[in-house]
Amino acid sequence: MQDSTITSESPVGQHLERVAEGAPVSYLMFNQKKINLVAKMTIGRSPDCSVVIDNKLVSRIHASIQKIRDAYFLKDENSTNGTFLNGHRIPADKYVKLNPGDKITVGAFNLVMS
Repeated sequence: MQDSTITSESPVGQHLERVAEGAPVSYLMFNQKKINLVAKMTIGRSPDCSVVIDNKLVSRIHASIQKIRDAYFLKDENSTNGTFLNGHRIPADKYVKLNPGDKITVGAFNLVMS
C-alpha cells in the first residue's frame, strides 16, 4: 500500500499545494522589529498572542498566520474590525496566501511580510 497524506490526496490539500508555489517569506516586520515566522502564530491584543498589539481596535485574538508546506497563510479569527491584506479586507475563516512585501493591517497597525 502506498503512503499518502491528506495534503496530497484531498482537493483542499491539492489546492493549497498549487497556491503555495512561489517565493517564500521568512519574517514579519512590525514596529521596525523583525519577527521570525513559526509554524503557527497569532496576532492580537491578548498577552498570549505571538504578536501583541495593545490597542482597542485590535481583537484579543485578531488573526493568525499558519505555515502550510513551504508557504504562509493569513486567517482572520472573526475579529471585530477585520484583517486587511494589501488594503483589502480578507474574509473571516478563509486562508489567504502571503507573499513577500504583503502588508497586513490589523486595527491601525501594519505588519509587512519579508
